[in-house]
Amino acid sequence: MEVDVDFEGLKECFEGLRDPRVIGRTAHNLTDILFLTLCAVLCGMDDWESIEEWGKERQEWLRQYVEVRNGIPLHDTISRVFAALDSATFQTCFIRWMGTLCPNLDGQIVAIDGKTARGSHQRLRGKQAIHVVSAFVCDHGLTLGQVKTEEKSNEITAIPELIAALDLRGSIVTLDAMGCQKEIAKAIVGKDADYVLGLKGNQGTLSKQVKQFFNETEWRNYKDFSNWGHRTEEKGHGRAETRRCVALACDHWENIEAWIGLKSVTMVESLRQSGGEISSEKRYYISSLAPDSKKLAQAIRSHWEIENRLHWCLDMTFKEDASRIRTDHAPENMNIVKKIAMNLLRLNPLKRSLPKKRLKACLNNEYLADVLGI
Repeated sequence: MEVDVDFEGLKECFEGLRDPRVIGRTAHNLTDILFLTLCAVLCGMDDWESIEEWGKERQEWLRQYVEVRNGIPLHDTISRVFAALDSATFQTCFIRWMGTLCPNLDGQIVAIDGKTARGSHQRLRGKQAIHVVSAFVCDHGLTLGQVKTEEKSNEITAIPELIAALDLRGSIVTLDAMGCQKEIAKAIVGKDADYVLGLKGNQGTLSKQVKQFFNETEWRNYKDFSNWGHRTEEKGHGRAETRRCVALACDHWENIEAWIGLKSVTMVESLRQSGGEISSEKRYYISSLAPDSKKLAQAIRSHWEIENRLHWCLDMTFKEDASRIRTDHAPENMNIVKKIAMNLLRLNPLKRSLPKKRLKACLNNEYLADVLGI
């Protein structure tokens, strides 16, 4: 995705943030603290102390873009501001900014899934780790927005909230089995988007119906059923895997009216061989798309991008699970900053990994300015 990042546009989208501190009793501007933090995170700093130290080393560079009155804020000051900053408003600003960068999602696969920030719990205060549900554009590795929940079990209520906040027109939204709910399917169709939902035992009647349908179809067409659908093969690291995706129409079924837009059911059969061991697995999906096996196989496969390119990167590149940022709104707000940084790095055309881009930004002021669109 070719997008010209404009720093002025980024600033404009975050102008609605209210400073949580007492007016007239602040030594540092909120804008300065936010800009310092974003720049430091882009450069590989993942905690308050390292953000402060980075700022001290780059103070003259920072003065080109923000006031930096009274010098660089102490890490305790940065921590208090992020703990008090309203995370819901910060989240809304983030979604607004991404809406300006990705105004057209036609044909794009948007995966929605949740991740727990394991280091954000506070045992002594009885506070559980935060769980964040994110929407991710799989082809381009960009996070569109997020909603925080207190635990994974609350994803079912958080997902419709996130869908309502996003412009998903023309996209294909993928969710695992937890998101396979009638109201969620309705919400996605109401956004002029399509859905592909994992199907497991949480939808008992429909799950049994779909499995029985594929079993009967296979039995009736046993001579050639194994050749149906879209097939892919992968080999590497001593393992071979064959996947077959079969999509069939279901819009003629009875008693599916509650599933708004439902048109097809899909079976993905995986056959894995590792050493002398062979294992097989069948997974099932429902979708508002027509029964196109290749297209549905691509959407189902792409869903894992949110695990590999968002959740894994938050942990391994941005050290989220190891983070000890825990107070009040600070964990969610820092999660948003890291996703803004990840999006900016991915939008920059330099062909490097995220860790190497962060290192280059730390070593090269011109590259940091280029990433920011300054």
